[in-house]
Amino acid sequence: MMDIATIGGLGLVMAALFIGIATGGGDFAAFIDIPSLFITVVGSIAATMVSQPKEYGFKFVQIMLSTIKEPKLDFIGMIRTLVSFSEKARREGLLSLEENLEELEDPFLKKALQLVVDGTDPEVLKGMLYAEMDLFEEELGSERAVLEAAGAYAPAFGMIGTLIGLIQMLKSLNNPETLGPSMAVALITTLYGAVLANGMYLPMADKLSRRSVKILQLRRMILEGVLSIQAGENPRILEEKLKAYLPPKDRETYEREAQEATA
Repeated sequence: MMDIATIGGLGLVMAALFIGIATGGGDFAAFIDIPSLFITVVGSIAATMVSQPKEYGFKFVQIMLSTIKEPKLDFIGMIRTLVSFSEKARREGLLSLEENLEELEDPFLKKALQLVVDGTDPEVLKGMLYAEMDLFEEELGSERAVLEAAGAYAPAFGMIGTLIGLIQMLKSLNNPETLGPSMAVALITTLYGAVLANGMYLPMADKLSRRSVKILQLRRMILEGVLSIQAGENPRILEEKLKAYLPPKDRETYEREAQEATA
Protein backbone atom coordinates (compact mmCIF):
# COMPACT_ATOMS: atom_id res chain seq x y z
CA MET A 1 0.00 0.00 0.00
CA MET A 2 1.34 3.43 -0.96
CA ASP A 3 2.00 5.99 1.76
CA ILE A 4 -0.13 8.94 0.63
CA ALA A 5 1.47 11.25 3.20
CA THR A 6 4.95 10.74 1.73
CA ILE A 7 3.79 11.14 -1.86
CA GLY A 8 1.61 14.14 -1.02
CA GLY A 9 4.39 15.77 0.98
CA LEU A 10 6.89 15.41 -1.85
CA GLY A 11 4.30 16.83 -4.22
CA LEU A 12 3.74 19.84 -1.98
CA VAL A 13 7.48 20.45 -1.77
CA MET A 14 7.66 20.57 -5.55
CA ALA A 15 4.54 22.77 -5.69
CA ALA A 16 6.06 25.21 -3.18
CA LEU A 17 9.21 25.49 -5.27
CA PHE A 18 7.20 25.88 -8.47
CA ILE A 19 5.00 28.63 -7.04
CA GLY A 20 7.98 30.39 -5.49
CA ILE A 21 9.82 30.48 -8.81
CA ALA A 22 6.69 31.39 -10.78
CA THR A 23 5.83 34.35 -8.56
CA GLY A 24 9.41 35.58 -8.68
CA GLY A 25 9.52 36.03 -12.43
CA GLY A 26 8.92 32.53 -13.72
CA ASP A 27 12.38 32.03 -15.24
CA PHE A 28 12.53 28.28 -14.62
CA ALA A 29 15.52 27.83 -16.90
CA ALA A 30 17.62 29.89 -14.48
CA PHE A 31 17.05 27.24 -11.79
CA ILE A 32 18.14 24.29 -13.91
CA ASP A 33 21.83 23.46 -14.02
CA ILE A 34 22.85 19.87 -14.74
CA PRO A 35 26.45 20.09 -13.40
CA SER A 36 25.17 21.57 -10.13
CA LEU A 37 22.54 18.87 -9.82
CA PHE A 38 25.15 16.20 -10.52
CA ILE A 39 27.52 17.55 -7.86
CA THR A 40 24.80 17.70 -5.23
CA VAL A 41 22.94 14.45 -5.89
CA VAL A 42 25.81 12.18 -6.85
CA GLY A 43 28.17 13.74 -4.33
CA SER A 44 25.79 13.30 -1.39
CA ILE A 45 24.96 9.71 -2.37
CA ALA A 46 28.65 8.87 -2.84
CA ALA A 47 29.58 10.33 0.56
CA THR A 48 26.72 8.40 2.17
CA MET A 49 27.98 5.16 0.63
CA VAL A 50 31.45 5.87 2.01
CA SER A 51 30.14 6.57 5.51
CA GLN A 52 27.75 3.60 5.80
CA PRO A 53 28.30 -0.19 5.80
CA LYS A 54 28.12 -1.57 2.27
CA GLU A 55 24.95 -3.59 2.93
CA TYR A 56 23.16 -0.30 3.61
CA GLY A 57 25.10 2.11 1.40
CA PHE A 58 24.25 0.14 -1.72
CA LYS A 59 20.55 0.08 -0.78
CA PHE A 60 20.23 3.88 -0.79
CA VAL A 61 17.51 4.06 -3.45
CA GLN A 62 15.72 1.03 -2.03
CA ILE A 63 15.62 2.65 1.41
CA MET A 64 14.19 5.85 -0.05
CA LEU A 65 11.51 3.93 -1.92
CA SER A 66 10.58 2.03 1.25
CA THR A 67 9.28 5.27 2.76
CA ILE A 68 6.70 5.45 -0.04
CA LYS A 69 5.31 2.01 0.83
CA GLU A 70 3.17 2.02 3.96
CA PRO A 71 3.19 -1.20 6.02
CA LYS A 72 -0.17 -2.62 7.01
CA LEU A 73 -0.56 -2.02 10.75
CA ASP A 74 -4.04 -3.05 11.87
CA PHE A 75 -4.10 -2.79 15.67
CA ILE A 76 -7.85 -3.36 15.91
CA GLY A 77 -7.75 -6.38 13.64
CA MET A 78 -4.82 -7.80 15.59
CA ILE A 79 -6.73 -7.56 18.88
CA ARG A 80 -9.66 -9.41 17.34
CA THR A 81 -7.32 -12.10 16.02
CA LEU A 82 -5.60 -12.58 19.37
CA VAL A 83 -8.90 -12.67 21.27
CA SER A 84 -10.27 -15.30 18.88
CA PHE A 85 -7.12 -17.40 19.31
CA SER A 86 -7.44 -17.04 23.08
CA GLU A 87 -11.03 -18.30 22.98
CA LYS A 88 -10.06 -21.22 20.77
CA ALA A 89 -7.07 -22.15 22.94
CA ARG A 90 -9.27 -22.24 26.06
CA ARG A 91 -11.83 -24.44 24.31
CA GLU A 92 -9.59 -26.80 22.37
CA GLY A 93 -6.09 -26.37 23.80
CA LEU A 94 -2.96 -24.62 22.56
CA LEU A 95 -2.18 -27.31 19.96
CA SER A 96 -5.40 -26.43 18.12
CA LEU A 97 -3.81 -23.11 17.07
CA GLU A 98 -1.41 -24.92 14.75
CA GLU A 99 -4.08 -25.27 12.07
CA ASN A 100 -4.38 -21.47 11.87
CA LEU A 101 -0.67 -20.73 11.45
CA GLU A 102 -0.64 -20.93 7.64
CA GLU A 103 -3.42 -18.35 7.42
CA LEU A 104 -1.44 -15.67 9.26
CA GLU A 105 0.17 -12.89 7.23
CA ASP A 106 2.13 -11.28 10.06
CA PRO A 107 5.45 -13.19 10.36
CA PHE A 108 6.02 -12.03 13.94
CA LEU A 109 2.64 -13.34 15.12
CA LYS A 110 3.16 -16.55 13.17
CA LYS A 111 6.53 -17.17 14.80
CA ALA A 112 5.20 -16.32 18.27
CA LEU A 113 2.27 -18.73 17.98
CA GLN A 114 4.51 -21.44 16.54
CA LEU A 115 6.71 -21.17 19.63
CA VAL A 116 3.62 -21.47 21.82
CA VAL A 117 2.39 -24.55 19.94
CA ASP A 118 5.87 -26.10 20.25
CA GLY A 119 5.66 -25.77 24.03
CA THR A 120 8.42 -23.18 24.44
CA ASP A 121 8.98 -21.94 28.00
CA PRO A 122 7.38 -18.48 28.46
CA GLU A 123 10.64 -16.84 29.55
CA VAL A 124 12.52 -18.35 26.63
CA LEU A 125 9.75 -17.28 24.25
CA LYS A 126 9.81 -13.75 25.64
CA GLY A 127 13.60 -13.56 25.30
CA MET A 128 13.56 -14.80 21.69
CA LEU A 129 10.86 -12.37 20.59
CA TYR A 130 12.42 -9.41 22.38
CA ALA A 131 15.72 -10.24 20.67
CA GLU A 132 13.93 -10.24 17.31
CA MET A 133 12.36 -6.85 18.08
CA ASP A 134 15.77 -5.45 19.03
CA LEU A 135 17.25 -6.68 15.74
CA PHE A 136 14.38 -5.14 13.80
CA GLU A 137 14.82 -1.82 15.59
CA GLU A 138 18.55 -1.91 14.86
CA GLU A 139 17.91 -2.71 11.20
CA LEU A 140 15.47 0.16 10.74
CA GLY A 141 17.80 2.43 12.69
CA SER A 142 20.61 1.61 10.26
CA GLU A 143 18.37 2.44 7.31
CA ARG A 144 17.36 5.71 8.97
CA ALA A 145 21.06 6.53 9.49
CA VAL A 146 21.61 6.27 5.72
CA LEU A 147 19.02 8.97 5.01
CA GLU A 148 20.24 11.13 7.89
CA ALA A 149 23.77 10.93 6.50
CA ALA A 150 22.53 11.93 3.05
CA GLY A 151 20.65 14.83 4.65
CA ALA A 152 23.89 16.02 6.26
CA TYR A 153 26.03 15.63 3.13
CA ALA A 154 23.63 17.21 0.62
CA PRO A 155 24.02 20.81 1.93
CA ALA A 156 27.77 20.25 2.23
CA PHE A 157 28.04 19.26 -1.42
CA GLY A 158 25.77 22.16 -2.29
CA MET A 159 28.34 24.42 -0.69
CA ILE A 160 31.17 22.61 -2.50
CA GLY A 161 29.39 23.21 -5.80
CA THR A 162 28.97 26.87 -4.87
CA LEU A 163 32.69 27.17 -4.15
CA ILE A 164 33.49 25.59 -7.50
CA GLY A 165 31.19 28.08 -9.19
CA LEU A 166 32.77 31.01 -7.34
CA ILE A 167 36.26 29.93 -8.36
CA GLN A 168 35.16 29.75 -11.97
CA MET A 169 33.49 33.14 -11.61
CA LEU A 170 36.61 34.77 -10.17
CA LYS A 171 38.59 33.62 -13.18
CA SER A 172 36.35 35.79 -15.39
CA LEU A 173 36.30 38.99 -13.33
CA ASN A 174 37.63 40.92 -16.32
CA ASN A 175 34.27 40.33 -18.02
CA PRO A 176 31.55 42.07 -15.91
CA GLU A 177 28.75 40.75 -18.14
CA THR A 178 29.34 37.18 -16.94
CA LEU A 179 29.46 37.93 -13.21
CA GLY A 180 25.68 37.91 -12.65
CA PRO A 181 24.95 34.64 -14.48
CA SER A 182 28.04 33.00 -12.97
CA MET A 183 26.99 33.96 -9.45
CA ALA A 184 23.48 32.61 -10.07
CA VAL A 185 24.84 29.25 -11.23
CA ALA A 186 27.20 29.13 -8.24
CA LEU A 187 24.31 29.56 -5.80
CA ILE A 188 22.07 26.95 -7.45
CA THR A 189 24.06 24.09 -5.92
CA THR A 190 23.41 25.44 -2.43
CA LEU A 191 19.70 25.55 -3.28
CA TYR A 192 19.76 21.97 -4.57
CA GLY A 193 21.53 20.75 -1.42
CA ALA A 194 19.05 22.47 0.90
CA VAL A 195 16.04 21.13 -1.00
CA LEU A 196 17.37 17.57 -1.10
CA ALA A 197 18.21 17.58 2.61
CA ASN A 198 15.12 19.30 3.98
CA GLY A 199 12.57 18.25 1.37
CA MET A 200 13.53 14.59 0.94
CA TYR A 201 16.33 12.93 2.91
CA LEU A 202 15.66 14.18 6.46
CA PRO A 203 11.83 13.95 6.28
CA MET A 204 12.17 10.40 4.97
CA ALA A 205 14.50 9.55 7.86
CA ASP A 206 11.89 10.91 10.30
CA LYS A 207 9.27 8.79 8.55
CA LEU A 208 11.29 5.62 9.19
CA SER A 209 11.81 6.60 12.82
CA ARG A 210 8.08 7.06 13.48
CA ARG A 211 7.25 3.93 11.52
CA SER A 212 9.63 1.94 13.70
CA VAL A 213 7.81 3.13 16.83
CA LYS A 214 4.42 2.00 15.48
CA ILE A 215 5.66 -1.40 14.31
CA LEU A 216 7.38 -2.11 17.63
CA GLN A 217 4.23 -1.06 19.48
CA LEU A 218 2.21 -3.58 17.46
CA ARG A 219 4.78 -6.30 18.13
CA ARG A 220 4.77 -5.61 21.87
CA MET A 221 1.01 -5.96 21.76
CA ILE A 222 1.35 -9.28 19.92
CA LEU A 223 3.88 -10.52 22.47
CA GLU A 224 1.62 -9.53 25.36
CA GLY A 225 -1.30 -11.29 23.71
CA VAL A 226 0.61 -14.48 22.94
CA LEU A 227 1.98 -14.74 26.47
CA SER A 228 -1.55 -14.31 27.83
CA ILE A 229 -2.83 -17.03 25.50
CA GLN A 230 -0.02 -19.33 26.61
CA ALA A 231 -0.88 -18.63 30.27
CA GLY A 232 -4.53 -19.48 29.63
CA GLU A 233 -5.90 -16.08 30.69
CA ASN A 234 -9.56 -15.24 30.23
CA PRO A 235 -10.14 -13.79 26.70
CA ARG A 236 -12.02 -10.81 28.17
CA ILE A 237 -9.07 -9.95 30.41
CA LEU A 238 -6.76 -10.37 27.42
CA GLU A 239 -8.94 -8.02 25.39
CA GLU A 240 -8.88 -5.31 28.06
CA LYS A 241 -5.13 -5.68 28.39
CA LEU A 242 -4.54 -5.28 24.66
CA LYS A 243 -6.86 -2.29 24.35
CA ALA A 244 -4.29 -0.31 26.34
CA TYR A 245 -2.05 -0.39 23.25
CA LEU A 246 -4.64 1.38 21.10
CA PRO A 247 -4.49 5.13 20.49
CA PRO A 248 -7.57 6.91 21.94
CA LYS A 249 -9.26 7.26 18.54
CA ASP A 250 -8.78 3.58 17.66
CA ARG A 251 -9.96 2.56 21.12
CA GLU A 252 -13.21 4.47 20.63
CA THR A 253 -13.66 2.82 17.23
CA TYR A 254 -12.99 -0.63 18.67
CA GLU A 255 -15.42 -0.19 21.56
CA ARG A 256 -18.12 1.25 19.29
CA GLU A 257 -17.82 -1.67 16.87
CA ALA A 258 -17.86 -4.12 19.76
CA GLN A 259 -21.07 -2.57 21.08
CA GLU A 260 -22.66 -2.67 17.62
CA ALA A 261 -21.69 -6.34 17.26
CA THR A 262 -23.21 -7.14 20.66
CA ALA A 263 -26.40 -5.27 19.84
